[in-house]
Amino acid sequence: MTVSIRLARTVKDLLQMAQTEYFDAGHRTCQGCESAMVLRWVAKAAGPNTIVIGATGCMYVANTTYYTTAWALPWIHTQLSGTGSAVVGTAAALKALMEKGKLPSEKINVIGICGDLGCADAGLSEVSNALTHTKYNFLILMYDNESSANTDIQETTMTPFGALTTFSPSGKQIRIMKYRWKKNMAAMMAVGHPEIKYVATAMAADPIDLYNKVRKALEIGGPTFIHTLDPCPKGWGYDPKYSHEIGKLAVETGLWPLFEIENGKFRLTGTSARIASGEIKRKPVKEYISRQTRFKHLTDEDIEYIQRKVDEMWEKWLIPGLLPLTKELPYPETAKT
Repeated sequence: MTVSIRLARTVKDLLQMAQTEYFDAGHRTCQGCESAMVLRWVAKAAGPNTIVIGATGCMYVANTTYYTTAWALPWIHTQLSGTGSAVVGTAAALKALMEKGKLPSEKINVIGICGDLGCADAGLSEVSNALTHTKYNFLILMYDNESSANTDIQETTMTPFGALTTFSPSGKQIRIMKYRWKKNMAAMMAVGHPEIKYVATAMAADPIDLYNKVRKALEIGGPTFIHTLDPCPKGWGYDPKYSHEIGKLAVETGLWPLFEIENGKFRLTGTSARIASGEIKRKPVKEYISRQTRFKHLTDEDIEYIQRKVDEMWEKWLIPGLLPLTKELPYPETAKT
């Protein structure tokens, strides 16, 4: 007998979400940790037929301490850079066991969860390789607090321009140590792996958007990828009670566009869609930057530079948040040859 658990319709409010908690009380994350909220919504969206694979990082250390765990789901730990191979191996093993009749043929969600260091840096090649295995079904979710927060806030390629970390302090001789722009991971995964059916960005401060995107990713089949932005009070420098506000400001200022690419079709979602349609205007990036002590050393000129970069993303890019290219029509004669 084939058992199929199909995910419910798209939800429109919190009351329509699953009420059972599969990432429960008892975790040891910092106060105001948005990554913990991301895991809560992901677990709710996935449901009980789920195996979670977590790489070393904040969400491993905080959630599996001394034989205790906040997960009410089967949970596997893998090394910092091991998410890609672990999810492919798990999905392949489940498929093989079902084909041999050793497991009931049913839908079991496989979700790999890794931080920005374990996904965008040390684990990038494995994650990229995993997304080429299109015959297996799994979701890789990168929770991005823009630093290696587990080991005392070191810089990663996801750390934004100008931000203070223990590896990029501000000094008298060099005021800005982090001068590189943040890596665009969701865009890289979407453009570099055109066969995958679903890529999205999300955040805990918009739980309905996140919940629905997780459900789409798990239902559509094949490998999928979601990148969440997770404000971190310890690393970003703000009162923990403002985590949701900081997250919403990242979207409202245009720094963090919310979008999804489903079967090759791109669309902005939530507040980002309202900005693109002209329904609301983007807020100045200064409103976001001024709320965080990691940017306290930036001058007005630095903030103006960041604002220009964000303006460019929305006004000149071929697709805001995704493709930093401009399209020339008609195509040049050289392109035809």
